[in-house]
Amino acid sequence: MTKTGSGGNLASGLAVLAEIFGHTEFRPGQVEAIDAVLAGRDAAVVLPTGSGKSICFQVPAIELSRRGAGTTIVVSPLIALMQDQVGALVARGVAAGALHSGQDDGEQSDVVANFLRGELDLLYVSPERAAKDSFRRMLGRVKISLLAIDEAHCVSQWGHDFRPDYMRLSELRDVVDAPMIALTATATPVVLKEIESRLQLSKAARVQTGFDRPNLAFEVRALRTEVLRTETTLAEIDRAGIRGRGGSGRAIIYCSTRKVTERVAKALRSSGMRAGYYHAGRTQLARERAQQAFEQGRTRILVATNAFGMGIDLPDIRLIVHYQTPGSVEAYYQEAGRAGRDGDFARCIMFFGRADLQTQRRFSQNGPSSAAMDQRREDAIGEIERYAMNLACRHAALVSHFTGKEEEEACGRCDVCCGDATDVDESYGTAKAEVFSPMPDLVNDVILGAVDRLSRPVGRRNLAQALRGGKAKSLSRGGLLTIPEYGTLSEYSEDALVAGIDALLKSGQLEKTGRKYPTVWMPGKPVRSKLRSAGDDDSDSRSTPRKAKRPSRYGGDIARALDNYRKRRARTLGWKTYMVFQKNVMLAIDQAEPESLTALESIPGLGPAKIERFGEDILEIVRTKRPRPRD
Repeated sequence: MTKTGSGGNLASGLAVLAEIFGHTEFRPGQVEAIDAVLAGRDAAVVLPTGSGKSICFQVPAIELSRRGAGTTIVVSPLIALMQDQVGALVARGVAAGALHSGQDDGEQSDVVANFLRGELDLLYVSPERAAKDSFRRMLGRVKISLLAIDEAHCVSQWGHDFRPDYMRLSELRDVVDAPMIALTATATPVVLKEIESRLQLSKAARVQTGFDRPNLAFEVRALRTEVLRTETTLAEIDRAGIRGRGGSGRAIIYCSTRKVTERVAKALRSSGMRAGYYHAGRTQLARERAQQAFEQGRTRILVATNAFGMGIDLPDIRLIVHYQTPGSVEAYYQEAGRAGRDGDFARCIMFFGRADLQTQRRFSQNGPSSAAMDQRREDAIGEIERYAMNLACRHAALVSHFTGKEEEEACGRCDVCCGDATDVDESYGTAKAEVFSPMPDLVNDVILGAVDRLSRPVGRRNLAQALRGGKAKSLSRGGLLTIPEYGTLSEYSEDALVAGIDALLKSGQLEKTGRKYPTVWMPGKPVRSKLRSAGDDDSDSRSTPRKAKRPSRYGGDIARALDNYRKRRARTLGWKTYMVFQKNVMLAIDQAEPESLTALESIPGLGPAKIERFGEDILEIVRTKRPRPRD
């Protein structure tokens, strides 16, 4: 959290944050963005998925409205995204509205009337509506305080979600004299530069925070057939603890095509899982029902195309599987970033196949075409292919893609860092492996001595990295940083050492242990057994942090009663469950057991509007469900 910023703007922004959103501190990056627009400056904001980008324009929008500066216009690309944000704001007592094609004439007339009377703090519109001359004429009749361009990467021909009407949004500045803030989670340096140019941002404050998501573990699996992919998906859902009545959390399975989406959903249902599916070919009612069932927890698995997800802010998505390789690193990172928003451990797995890349190429042939755009799409496919095939830290590769910097440290969480990565070329047998000369006996002795000294098996790449002097965090957990052989073979490449380890495995001087996550070990040497604590590492250690935190995720009787209450109220009000109050609020109440409305004010994320509406009910639940003292 951070509190830096200019005095007056910081104080007023914090007041809005506390009063409306129930928080007392801003997240990294939010202060800089809010400070800029409240001072009348343009801003270009790149924050990771789940880091609170909407606060960057919602807080100043409310404050500027209170100052009498007028309404904030928010350009948003999806109707569902508009509805979610407007619904959440209205639930907090904010005057917000939207204009979109899903409304009837009466609804649109009411919103326009409220807007023209200056009664809205925020008005959400699509880029297509914002481009209309009639809408711009309407803007000339009302005071406008701020222009907010959400999902701003859509403005770029180099972005993964290019929308032509985004390129016309700079024309709004011809009729509106107000600062503009552009926000996105997935902009490379090239895309960010084009966003600033296309939107004519003037001396914009550029706000960027790290792309690090330390609770996410990334993996790539080279699997050819749908049978293998479906079997692996089922196993990963079980591993994440999502299946069954006693399960928790949610999973999204992303597919590239509608047909595959339906086949995967059918296969999961045949295996006894309650899975919904979502794609643009379904009716609007069917999509809404699938999304609502997923958000309310009636189904905890959703199979979907990329038509689902933008603006979704569910905290407990424990698993995201890309059943087919997406068309760009940007698309992958945005979709994978929907996992683990509660800060708990989550896994992001991408299945890779060259047939998937051909599918993406066919998609690109159906879109707007020019020599430059066609080349950019092919470059994007090449980038996701390199990500899948490169046996380097997944997290470092993703962060470097967006920052342009190569000095990212290994994460210690991904399949590569944990020694569990599969060689894509080897799996497909389509590329010639580099031929290495046999290792000298002295080098083999060093490798064997290192393995013999360890107390438990390790991945072959982790072993090779340690022998070269690597500093990945996973090496410390495996004890590889403390062996005398650490760094003694730095003159050899990692691939050459892996080839040497493979030769020792083939000759029987080393053996593989474990089937799902094979590691190397000395033949006949017993593996020391011990009771594992939550911090201990093993071949399946990536699931440990999630399990260690499980008690705090569920809460007690109060939390369960509050969960039932918010579901009932959501149905009554026609809201989504999280709009009543979010899960972290429910758990905080469970832990604090407040006894008065004043005590509820200290619960982060609740806020005065929610306390006024639901406070007495919450206190009654606490009184009823509080554990009784024993005699």
